[in-house]
Amino acid sequence: MTRLLGIDPGAARCGVAITDSAATLAFPRPALANDDALILSIRTLVQEENVGGIVVGRPVALSGNETASTKQADALFQTLVDAFDEIAVTQWDERLTTYEAQRSLSQAGLKAREHRDHVDSAAAVIMLQNYVDGHHAD
Repeated sequence: MTRLLGIDPGAARCGVAITDSAATLAFPRPALANDDALILSIRTLVQEENVGGIVVGRPVALSGNETASTKQADALFQTLVDAFDEIAVTQWDERLTTYEAQRSLSQAGLKAREHRDHVDSAAAVIMLQNYVDGHHAD
């Protein structure tokens, strides 16, 4: 099986996670700046890590309604679909992953001001692990 790349889209940074080669466990990678070089940075990761699929988080409100963040994530998803026609690009509900990531970082002993450097990729790990767990149950 090939690795999966998880992306938690954000306005300034995108959290990044990648699975092991068996695609059973997700691990954090440094967040990527959400700028003009984002697609090139993702392409580099895909090539270097032998990624066979990309999972993009789709944030929605707890009510299920779309938000401005949802529209940003949908736009990134479509850009990735267009840019990576050689591999599967899918979306996955990422409701509450940032909250879960902040809680986990606090429990790990990081102070709130230290969260910013880690929370994006920690949320990507939670989202990608949820995706992997949901697909291994099939």
